[in-house]
This record gives sequence, structure tokens and C-alpha cells, in this order.
Amino acid sequence: MSGEELEELRKKRLFEMQKRMAQEQQQIQAKQQFEMQKQAVLRRVLTVDARQRLSNLKIVKPEFAEQLELQLIQLSQQGKTSIPITDEQLKDILMRLQSRRRDIKIRRV
Repeated sequence: MSGEELEELRKKRLFEMQKRMAQEQQQIQAKQQFEMQKQAVLRRVLTVDARQRLSNLKIVKPEFAEQLELQLIQLSQQGKTSIPITDEQLKDILMRLQSRRRDIKIRRV
């Protein structure tokens, strides 16, 4: 390989890396924008106590809390729940969701 070919290869790789970094930056910005919009909706939909309960739940079960947030947003957008959702209403929703989950029991024989 000649020096010109190596230089061309380096330029091509540098361009590809810059392109990939720009795409990753756009994805990060899109995720941040989505998260900000989600939090704004949740501030309107939930009372302070309910938001606190949800943030506590997010610490313990982040995936479950994420799904719950999306469900709460959908319910509010469809008008299927009263706004704002109080802490008691959130507790009821959580209890209903917990009852749907199957308990796994292991018996030793």
C-alpha cells in the first residue's frame, strides 16, 4: 500500500467514525427529549405524592416503573382516568398490577 492509499483509508475511517458519533449524539438527544416530555406529562397527571411513590418504585424496579409510566400516560391521554391521579389511586393501580403477576412457588420434594 502506498502512502496515498493509507491516507485515503484513514480519511474514510475518520469520516465513518464522525458519522457514527453524530448518529449516537442524535439518539441521545432524542431519548432526552422523550424523557423530558414524559416527565412533563407525568407532572400534569400525577399529584406530588403519587410522583414520589413512582420515583421510589423506579429505584427498586426500574423496568416496571417505566412500563407503569407509559401506561399512566396512555390512560390519561385516552381519558380513562381522572386527572390528577392521587397517591391512593396509584396504590390501587399498583395493587391491581401486582395481583396480575403470578407468584412462583418452589416446592422441594
